[in-house]
Amino acid sequence: MPRPLDPEARKQLVARVNYYREMGIYDFYRRPLAEAGNELSAAAMQSAEADSAIPVISTRETSLFDSPLHVAQDKPAALKIIREDIGDCTRCRLHQGRKNIVFGVGSVNADIMFVGEGPGADEDEQGEPFVGRAGQLLNNMIAAMGLARSEVYIANVVKCRPPGNRTPEKEECDTCGPFLLRQIEVIRPRVIVALGAVAAKYLLAVNDSMANLRGRWYDFKGSRLAVTYHPAYLLRDPRQKKEAWKDLQMVMRHLGLKVPARNAPE
Repeated sequence: MPRPLDPEARKQLVARVNYYREMGIYDFYRRPLAEAGNELSAAAMQSAEADSAIPVISTRETSLFDSPLHVAQDKPAALKIIREDIGDCTRCRLHQGRKNIVFGVGSVNADIMFVGEGPGADEDEQGEPFVGRAGQLLNNMIAAMGLARSEVYIANVVKCRPPGNRTPEKEECDTCGPFLLRQIEVIRPRVIVALGAVAAKYLLAVNDSMANLRGRWYDFKGSRLAVTYHPAYLLRDPRQKKEAWKDLQMVMRHLGLKVPARNAPE
C-alpha cells in the first residue's frame, strides 16, 4: 500500500501547480511514473491526484479544458473560473490605483471578439470595458456592422486602469494577458479584432507599426485576427475612421455579413 504524501510535500506540489497557472499554463498531463524520475514517487502521484497532475510545459497550444466540447457546453462557468482566478489581483502595480477590475462583457457565443488595451476612468468606475467616449464610438462601429453590442464579446489586455490612462507597459501586459488568452479560448470567436497597437502587439507577439499590421489576416488559436485602430485614437484623429471602416468591412466579408454602402461610423 503506497504511503500518502506528507503535508509539506503536498503543499509544495499544489504551490507548483498554482505557479504554472499564474504563468498562464493550464495544460497539465501525467508523465509515466518511470519518466518522472525523482520528482514524485508513485505514492506521491496517487496522493496528490486530487489537487492536480504533474505539470509539464507542452509545446503545443495550452488548453484550459480537456476538450472543446466541455467549453462549448458551459462557457459562462468557464469565464467565471477565470474571473475567480484573477481574484482581488495584486500581481502588478496597476492594482494600486484601481476601483474595479474590468473583466469582459458580451455574448459567450460571439463570432467577433474586440480586444482593447485597458480600461479608462469610466470603465474603472463602472467595471465594464468600453463605456466612455471611446466605448460609444465602438458601439457605433459595431452597429454599423449590423450587430448589437450584446452580440459581440469585448475585453482588454489588462484588467486594471493604468494611471492617467497611460499605455500599459509590457510587463503589465505580460502579467495580465494570460487571462485574456483564456477568455479567448473560452469564447472561441471566429474573428478577433485587435483595437490598437497594444492589443495587436501583445496578441501577435510582434513589434511593428499599425500601417504594417492592418489590412491582413492572422491565424490565432483557431480564430482569424484582424487589426484596426483603437476608438480612442479615432477620437483624436477622425481622419482615420475611413481606414478603420475598411478594416471592419474586411471582417464583415469574412463573416458573410452584408456590407452597407455607407461612410465610416461617427
